[in-house]
Amino acid sequence: MQVTETLSDGLKRGFTVTVPAQEIESKRSARLKEVGQSMKLPGFRPGKVPLSIVKQRFGTEVQGEILEQVVGDATRKLLDERGLRPAMQPKVDIVSGGEPDSKSDLEFKVEFEVLPEIPVPDLSSLSLTRLKSAVNAETVDKALKEIAGRQREFETITEDRPAAKGDVLTVDFVGKIDGVAFDGGSADDVNVEIGGAGFIPGFAEQLEGMKAGDEKVITVTFPADYQAENLAGKEATFDIKAKALKRPVEAKIDDELAKKLGFEGLDQVRELITKQVEQEYEQLSRLRLKRDLLDQLAEKTAFEAPPGMVDAEFAQIWNRIEEDRKAGRLDDEDKDKDEETLRADYRKIAERRVKLGLLLAEIGRVNNITVTQDEMLQAIRAEAMRYPGQEQAVFEFFGKNPQAADSLRGPIFENKVIDYIVELAKVEDKEVTPEELAEMPEATV
Repeated sequence: MQVTETLSDGLKRGFTVTVPAQEIESKRSARLKEVGQSMKLPGFRPGKVPLSIVKQRFGTEVQGEILEQVVGDATRKLLDERGLRPAMQPKVDIVSGGEPDSKSDLEFKVEFEVLPEIPVPDLSSLSLTRLKSAVNAETVDKALKEIAGRQREFETITEDRPAAKGDVLTVDFVGKIDGVAFDGGSADDVNVEIGGAGFIPGFAEQLEGMKAGDEKVITVTFPADYQAENLAGKEATFDIKAKALKRPVEAKIDDELAKKLGFEGLDQVRELITKQVEQEYEQLSRLRLKRDLLDQLAEKTAFEAPPGMVDAEFAQIWNRIEEDRKAGRLDDEDKDKDEETLRADYRKIAERRVKLGLLLAEIGRVNNITVTQDEMLQAIRAEAMRYPGQEQAVFEFFGKNPQAADSLRGPIFENKVIDYIVELAKVEDKEVTPEELAEMPEATV
């Protein structure tokens, strides 16, 4: 194998690689013989099919297979011998010698960006603040009240009067766009709280004043960010038929409510709520700590980010921005920016993400932090649990798709590296209110 360097500019590298034709032919002949051994053809004994026929049937396929193998092996050898670490998959172009039965040496060009030198900062010099918040009785009481609200029952109002705020009207409705009923827009015996939430804005409000037996057509506009894209931002009419007027009867917060929920008593419900809220607070605390940590590390990423990696990261971010813009979901601070400013802002975010990702990867590499098979199995099992009845299909999917498995491995690896850094850093605990804990700074990564 002969290698000639053709490009060395910053992080960019380029080489021309030549592999002797004899090596290609040797590998191709060996592979064709291997194929011939398992080939079955009428008139020939197994393994006795002439090489010319095997070549005629499988020559092109084998040539492609051998080229892929030779190019891959040669590229890996090049990287190993020169101690180069590519930032992304190298780009390969065949120059000559790739045709079947070619007598010429194989020549191909390979170009890529190398990873920069990534100095790992003194992690023990980091000073972090871990926010903590205790679960108070008021929070538990609020959660209990919400639970009781979901368990409330309704009693019919016999008085002949129109529906007022706080009442519940039982209705049938048919939703239409341009006079045509749309899928999912019709239902019977639906309880609608007048002035309550849970419906399209303007829906429940327009039912105020209706009596049982009344019929009415109302007009509403679906929000621009409505989950069903075919309805988002569209005006619709609903044919309403009121059937009964009811009032909600709040469930009492006592042991009977607890038993209705499957618990022995109210204390058990309070204990469960407390544990759940504690877990939520711990997750928020970790998010705030991680944000603080990444902000400090970002200031220490004094190395060049590979442009190709930044381009790829920016493309993903910009696709999401374009989708949000079309759906009217852009953040308020971005709505009035021109495209040039938006692109510049989000390219900075892309560069920050790439640099932080490389730094975390380097910290993990030099400290032998890896994701174990057990950890991957647990992650896949957790993912499979999201699809009841399809668990086996999920396991098979991840087994056949390494890239999909990497999407689970990445977050596990990052969390392990973050935990490692936190162990080395100076961490001060600070008690704050739940409201202060929830005040998450603007996300940049």
